[in-house]
Amino acid sequence: MSETVWLVIGFVGQGLFASRFIVQWLVSEREGKSVIPVVFWYLSLIGGLTLLSYALWREDPVIIVGQAAGAVIYSRNLVLIFRERRRRPRQPA
Repeated sequence: MSETVWLVIGFVGQGLFASRFIVQWLVSEREGKSVIPVVFWYLSLIGGLTLLSYALWREDPVIIVGQAAGAVIYSRNLVLIFRERRRRPRQPA
């Protein structure tokens, strides 16, 4: 792929990663308290993996290590969230 395509991938990843804070802020304002919605973790994971692919192309070990570690943490948080949801009794509709 061309350098321009990789730059676009990098900017898209950064945009996704940064948007998680905007989403978290808007949800917290709506709820009137600090909330971390599930979409925060999805944006973290997708944005982080996109940035990781960009970092691998750039061969940047600092970003590679940071984004790879983050991907593990974001994935683990999603696993914990869905495990907790399975344990809760379902509410009637």
